Parts: sequence; structure tokens; C-alpha cells
Amino acid sequence: MKSLFILISILMLCIPLQAQTNESSLELPGIFRMDTFGTEYQGWNNCGPATLTNALVHFGYEDDQHRAAEWLKPNYEDKNVSPWQMAEFVNTQIPEIPVYAIVRSGGTLELIQTLMVKGFPVLIEKGYEPEGYDWMGHYLLLSGWDDSQREFNTMDSFKGPNTRYSYEDIEHYWQHFNYKFIALYTANREEELMELLGADADEWQNHIKALEMARAEAIEDQEDAHAWYNMGNSFFHLGMYDAAVQAFDRALSLGLPWRMFWYQFEALEAYYQVGRYDDMIRIARQNQNDGGGQYVEETYYYLGMAREGRGETQKALQNYIAALTFNPNFSPAREARDRLRAGQS
Repeated sequence: MKSLFILISILMLCIPLQAQTNESSLELPGIFRMDTFGTEYQGWNNCGPATLTNALVHFGYEDDQHRAAEWLKPNYEDKNVSPWQMAEFVNTQIPEIPVYAIVRSGGTLELIQTLMVKGFPVLIEKGYEPEGYDWMGHYLLLSGWDDSQREFNTMDSFKGPNTRYSYEDIEHYWQHFNYKFIALYTANREEELMELLGADADEWQNHIKALEMARAEAIEDQEDAHAWYNMGNSFFHLGMYDAAVQAFDRALSLGLPWRMFWYQFEALEAYYQVGRYDDMIRIARQNQNDGGGQYVEETYYYLGMAREGRGETQKALQNYIAALTFNPNFSPAREARDRLRAGQS
């Protein structure tokens, strides 16, 4: 309990950092549909590439999910594609259409509905527990809603088009990924998108807003592991590393889904910043032994960071090379490998 009181005290100090709020004057319709998306079902472990491809159809994109998959996850068994990688694919790998992507946290139903009404496709990253499966991460393309039923219509690459989820279901599982979303836009509409995002257009303000959301949830329910993890996530992005690791420690003590570190890595980043290399190695080893995390390139990348932090340069280099063998397009490992090689020359 001591760490809980320490962290609550830290949270109280964050009140002066309160984010600006978005005050949209747009009146949202009770029923809305976007019928311009693809309807391709995902291949094995391919919800990211498939969902992104279905969204890009809105802009006239004609390739199937395999083009995105070949760049995002060259290894067929790769369990995870992170939102920043999805954005990197859009922003650098499809020059034939002038489409771009941004990633933000702390989304709200009203905000994503506002973006959709204005014609901006929105993907969300969320927890997912389809019948017969343990918890996992999943991308969902939102295609509309019906206020009278309190339901979103979606293109779910696992279940298919016109899959409906209640507002409550979306919010519950979206929280597991800090209400993260990817918005797609054309170059000529960037200014319009930023105006709609309001304070969220600024990444710093966006992390403050996400922190305030998670803080409110943790105060309401101090046993909410995802709220604590989300606080750690936002603290990390704000450079508040000591507070971040306390929040992550609290989340881990409360219990997180066993696949959590297939998808989210801010805790490992924060532990690195405060020199807790043994914790990084422990989590990475758990990933390697859990029946799937060995197919996540980040597992080897963060092992490398921990080894480097401990001064084990050669082992670190081997870990970075292992990550790149798994996914040669994973730029953090490539940069780390090149940096170590340059230091050895």
C-alpha cells in the first residue's frame, strides 16, 4: 500500500498539467455509416495489416493485406504490429496515394465519432476476448453507430463486416490500450483534422489528457490494473520516469493479461530509464517462454536494451540482430545495432 499512497501523491502534483479539453460544436447524428471500407478478413495473426488495408480502401487503395503484412510483419508468426508501425507504413510505404496517419491516446467516443462524420477513417487498438480465446490485442475499424441501440458498427477483420459492439464494450476493451486510435487523412485535409483534434493535435497535451483520464479511473477504482498501466504509459511519454515505474509496478501487482507484453512496451522503456535492467530481462524471458512472445521482435529488442544497460555490449548486439532477423524493418533495433557497431569500429 505504501507505493499506492506515494503514487496518489504524485498524481495530485499533476493537476497543474491539466490538458486543454476539446469542445466540438459539431452536432452528431443519431445514426451514421461509412460504407467506403474494404471487407477483407484477416490472415493468421494479421489483424493489423488487414484492418489497415480495409481502412485504406476508403482512399482508393487497391492492394490486399499481404502488401502491408510483408512490410509490417515479414515473419508469418509475428504476434504484434504496434500503432506507430502502422502509421510508419502509411506515411512511408504507399507513395501512390497521398494518405497519412497519426496515432493518439486518450480517445473518446465523441471524438472518434466527430472524426468519422467528417470523413476521417479511425482504427482503434483494444483488448479482445472472442469466444474460445484468452485475452489478446486487436485492431478494429469503426464504420458507424446507432445511438438508439448504443452500438458501433465495425469491420472486424476476425468476425467480418457489420460486426456490432455496444458502446460499453468498446469503452471497456479500448481502455486496455489507453484509448489509442489511428486516424487517416489526405495531405490536403491535415489542417482540418488538427482543428478537429483540438488539444489532442499536440502530442504533449494529448499525453497529459490521457494521464488525466487514467488518473480519474484509478482514483475511482484503485484496483483497476489497466488504469494504472495507462498512467504509467502517459507518465513515461511525459518523461516522468519515476512516477511511471511506480504506476507500472502497481499495475503488475494487480495483475495484467498474460499477453500484455506482446503489445505494449512502455513499462520496459520506463524500467530502462531508471536502470531496472533485471526487470526488463525477467519480462522478456517470460515473453520468450509463454508460447507466443518469442514471435515478437520487441522481446529481443528490449533484451538488447537491458543487456546494453548492464554493459553486456556483445550480448546486446546479438539481441538486436535477432530482432532484425525476425523483422528487418523494425527501425529501433536497426538503429541500436548500427550504433553499437559504429562504437566497435
